[in-house]
Amino acid sequence: MALEDICRFKGRHHKWFPFSSLEDTHTSLYMMDYFNLRWRALRTSEKNNAIPLDFFMPPSPNSGSFCLPNHSSTVRRPFPLSHGTTTLGFIFQGGVIAAADTRASAGGLVACPAVHKITPIHSHLVVTSSGSGADCMLWERILIREIRLYQLRHRRRLSIRGTAKLLSFMLHPFKGTEVCVALTLCGWDKEAGDCLIYVCSDGARLQGDIFSVGSGSPYAYGVLDGGLKWSLSKDEAISLAREAVFRATHRDAYSGNNVDLFHITHHRSL
Repeated sequence: MALEDICRFKGRHHKWFPFSSLEDTHTSLYMMDYFNLRWRALRTSEKNNAIPLDFFMPPSPNSGSFCLPNHSSTVRRPFPLSHGTTTLGFIFQGGVIAAADTRASAGGLVACPAVHKITPIHSHLVVTSSGSGADCMLWERILIREIRLYQLRHRRRLSIRGTAKLLSFMLHPFKGTEVCVALTLCGWDKEAGDCLIYVCSDGARLQGDIFSVGSGSPYAYGVLDGGLKWSLSKDEAISLAREAVFRATHRDAYSGNNVDLFHITHHRSL
């Protein structure tokens, strides 16, 4: 129900299908129409031996008294969704630096002190995540899958700009919903060189040399603006990124614990 409200499936047509020709309409199976958010939908998958793409509700043991829930009622969260983090990425002469704290917060509660907010996508691309933890994990997995499928089909790696464009297109149908995803793609490829692209859940896509995302980003920007230079050495860049996240964790209650840091170059990812 909550997913139906978030994805705005209310008002769609639903159909009842009997289990068999020997059963009456009271013993029936509820099937929800398949929607894929403005993409073309097929009843069956032509590439997978006509496997149905519909979602089925398993039969109830007491199907005669089975009643469907009222889908017209609005389902609201029992608590406000609060989240906070500090992630950053910047480009310097030695490559790309990505850093993030490791605290997962749920309002005033520290849900987990050791969350990995930087996810390696492949050897020369990592993604920093901020927003809802479940949403970010889901879309990171979807992105990894799509990049792998692209590489298998075309026998070449999808560029970082192409990856950001693909992610933006996939997220755009969720604009205006409660999906909360903000990902920063930090990496290197032959087409763009060192690259930093920010993509959020409303489909926005921005490319730049420095990004900081999350509730602690204003404090991180204060440190980065005072010390970031193109001519930084590797050790200086790592120290600056660590200092920026560390200072943000002291000012922002929703950020804290440890600092994860990645250095991406055209030679290798550390």
